[in-house]
Amino acid sequence: MSFTMFGIGVSGGIAIGPARLLSHTSLEVSHYAVQPDRLAREVERFDAAVGAVRAELEELRASVPQGAPAEVDAFLNLHLMILNDSTLCEAPRALVLQQGCNAEWALKQQMDLLIRQFEAIEDTYLRERQVDVVQVVERVLKALLGSPSLVSTGSSRDSPGILVAHDLSPADMMLFKEQQFAAFITDVGGATSHTAILARSLNLPSVVALHHAWPLIRENEIVIVDGTQGVVLVNPDRQVLTEYRLRQEQWDLERQKLKRLRSTRATTLDGVDVELHANIEFPNDVELVRRVGATGIGLFRSEFLFMNRPDLPDEEEQFAAYRSVAEAMKGAPVTIRTLDVGNDKLIEQGPRVTSNPALGLRAVRYCLSEPRLFNTQLRAILRASAFGNIHLLIPMLSCRAELEQALTMVEAAREQLREEGIAFAENVPIGGMIEIPAAALALESLLDRLDFLSIGTNDLIQYTLAIDRTDDSVSHLYDPLHPAVLFLVAHVIRTANKHDVPVAVCGEMAGAPELTRLLLGLGLRSFSMHANHLPMVKQVVLKTTLTDAEPLSRRILGAYDSEKIQSLLNKLNA
Repeated sequence: MSFTMFGIGVSGGIAIGPARLLSHTSLEVSHYAVQPDRLAREVERFDAAVGAVRAELEELRASVPQGAPAEVDAFLNLHLMILNDSTLCEAPRALVLQQGCNAEWALKQQMDLLIRQFEAIEDTYLRERQVDVVQVVERVLKALLGSPSLVSTGSSRDSPGILVAHDLSPADMMLFKEQQFAAFITDVGGATSHTAILARSLNLPSVVALHHAWPLIRENEIVIVDGTQGVVLVNPDRQVLTEYRLRQEQWDLERQKLKRLRSTRATTLDGVDVELHANIEFPNDVELVRRVGATGIGLFRSEFLFMNRPDLPDEEEQFAAYRSVAEAMKGAPVTIRTLDVGNDKLIEQGPRVTSNPALGLRAVRYCLSEPRLFNTQLRAILRASAFGNIHLLIPMLSCRAELEQALTMVEAAREQLREEGIAFAENVPIGGMIEIPAAALALESLLDRLDFLSIGTNDLIQYTLAIDRTDDSVSHLYDPLHPAVLFLVAHVIRTANKHDVPVAVCGEMAGAPELTRLLLGLGLRSFSMHANHLPMVKQVVLKTTLTDAEPLSRRILGAYDSEKIQSLLNKLNA
C-alpha cells in the first residue's frame, strides 16, 4: 500500500531506498518480585548492565573517527554524563532493595519519575533532553535483557537504506558507522533534536516528527525521503518513483556543479562583491568552512564549548580553541560571539530555568550578571586576537546601557592583559547582534559605539511574531516573509548602510537561497550561514543583477498580503 507522511524537514535533499527499521526495546518491562536472598544478586545484575553500557559508550567515544562531526563526541559525552548521574545509576539500586523488585522495573520506575520532572519544564530545548534520558535507559534495558541488536536482521544490505526509527541516539549513529544509510527518518524530534543536528552535520536528507513512521513502515519497503519539503513517501508507484529519481539526479548534479564554485568570487552580474561567511560551533568545523570557499567565519557560536559538560572551560582551554580557529583561517575574519545561553542552549552552571527563558536572563544579560565568567571569556578572545583577524560579537543587545556595560567589561579585560604583558590586538572590532525588535527600532542609539552589526534573524523573527520556533504546534506561523520581519530587517540594513557600519545577516535567512536576491535587493552585502548552504547561496549571487533585484525587493517590502509577497518573490527568483 502506498501512502505519504509529513513531518519536519531538517536536512535537505532526496533519498530513495529500502527501509531499515531500528529495533528498540519496549519500555513496557515486566514487574516481578525478587526473593530477599536474591536482591543483592539483582543489584549486581543492574550494576553489570550499567557498567556494560558505560564501557560501550566510552569505546564508541574513543572510536569516533577523525573528521567526524564534533556533535557526535558531545552527544556521547552527554549520554555518559546521564548514565553516571546518581538518579540513574544509584536510585534504581535503592528501589530494588526497598521494593524487592526486578532491576528492569526499578529502572523503568525511576525513568518515569525523571520524565515527569522534564515534562514540567516549559523550556523547549531542556524538555527535549528527556529524550536523551530515555535513550540511555533503553540502552541499559537492552543490556539487562541481553538483546544488543539494534537494527533488524536478515535484511539485504545491497543498497544504502533509509533508517527508520522512533528516535535515534548519537551512540546508535556511531554503531552504524560501518553501514551506509541514505537518509534518516524518526517519529519524534524537532529542529533542535540531536537527530536533526547530526543529519545536518552529515549532510543527509532527514525528516523528523513523523509520529507514526516506525510502526507503519515495514522492513525493505521502498521509501522516498524529501528532506527539503519534509515529505516521506512509502511504496510509491512506478511513476512517482521515476519522478523522484529524476529529482534526485538533478539534486546530486546541482551539488556537484556547486563544488566548482569553491574558488569563484561571489560577485553579482553587475560587478558588486558579496561576502559569504560561514557559521561554526566547534574549532574542527573550520575544515568544512575552507572546503566550501567561505571568505571568513561570520559566527563562531562559543557556547558550544560550554555545553554537555559538568564544568566550565577555563581561559586556557577557550584561548586554545579561539586561537586554533584564527590561525586556521589565515587572516580571514573570525567573528566570535560571546556566550549565548539561557534559552534553547543550556549549560550546567548557567541561569536557572524560568517559566519564559526566551525573555529571561540569557546571552549578554547573563554574562553581565556573571562578570568573572564573562571576563574569562573576553580575556581568552582578546589573547587569541594576536594570532588572527578576530572580531568580537555581543548577542541580544536591547539598549545602550547594556552595550556600555559590555564595552566596560571588554576594556577591563584589555587593561588586565596590558598589565600582565600578554599580547593581544588593540583594535579588535566589536559588533552587536540585532535580534530584539527594540534594538532594531532604536538602532541609531547604538551605532556610534559599534564597529559592525549582525542580524540574528532566528530570534528576531521569534520575538517579533511571539512564536517559539522550536514548538511544532506553532512552527507554521514562523514566517521570515512576514511584513513586520521584512520591515525590521530592511530598516537595520538601511540604517547601517547610511552610517557606513558593516552589517551581515547570520540567521537562517542568510542560508536560504530563495531569500538571497531579496536580501541583496534590500542592500545586504554580507551573509553568514551553515557551510553546507554556502554554495547554493553563492550560485544565486552569481546569477543576480542588482538593478533588477532592487525594484522588486522594494515592492515586496511595501506589500502586506502574504500571497502578494510570495508572488513577487517568485518573480524575483524567476
